[in-house]
Amino acid sequence: MLTAEENAQLTRVGPGTLMGDLMRHYWIPVVQSSELIAGGRPKRVRLLGEDLVAFRDPGGRAGLVSEFCAHRRASLYFARNEERGLRCVYHGWQYGPGGRCVDMPNERPESNFQDKVTLTVQVLAGLQLPPGARGRRGPGAHLVPARHPGYA
Repeated sequence: MLTAEENAQLTRVGPGTLMGDLMRHYWIPVVQSSELIAGGRPKRVRLLGEDLVAFRDPGGRAGLVSEFCAHRRASLYFARNEERGLRCVYHGWQYGPGGRCVDMPNERPESNFQDKVTLTVQVLAGLQLPPGARGRRGPGAHLVPARHPGYA
């Protein structure tokens, strides 16, 4: 029988937990590419105890970032999906698909503060069935890394 402490170690998957750190080393399907419409509304995702939003910018690049803006923790679920990424409706900070802040309208043009702000996501990779993969043979033949150009 497990003690309460052992049970917690094996069942908690949030950031900084034993199993959470372990699970973040494996590929985890998050959302189907077809669910993310270019320029469409962000989709809320709860994964390993983290609140995230998945989106596809108007240029077709997919992103998965923390749901909350780094500035005032406003929900990016309500953000405007613009050319370079999601723009927070509270103060206008804009985040690209990789989570990097790409625009701060309240900062001087010569300021580099936006380069210091990133929405961190602890998810490492994803899975996809690329076109033409059905004819391949062998275990894992249909899996591709998240960096594959066809991955959403």
